Amino acid sequence: MDAEPKNTGLGLIDSLKNLSTTLVALLYNRLDLLSTDLEEAQQRILSLLVLAFVSLFCLCLGMVLLTMLIVVAFWDSHRLLALCSLTAVFLVSGSVLCAITLRALHTMPRIFGASLTELTKDKEALEA
Repeated sequence: MDAEPKNTGLGLIDSLKNLSTTLVALLYNRLDLLSTDLEEAQQRILSLLVLAFVSLFCLCLGMVLLTMLIVVAFWDSHRLLALCSLTAVFLVSGSVLCAITLRALHTMPRIFGASLTELTKDKEALEA
């Protein structure tokens, strides 16, 4: 009879060790997934910012040069009309692009979407 409680005690300790090992492994996997999501989001945001700034610089320089070209071409006849028309075009296109950017920001996927989905699955599995 004395041998049975010792085996039960060792079985319980082994079960607790296995449970803690499983929980640590699960936590490690989830933290690794969060880390991967964060790195991907950081790289995506950085590359988008660089592309946005370079394209914005090129577009602004091109717009200034185009404006100067058009104003010089119409300098003798309709310089005010040319300036007013170009100002209206720039303001309208800037407003449209701003609206498109805001819509894209609102529809952007969550940064930790995959991680949160996996954590929700884990929670549901533990509750069942």
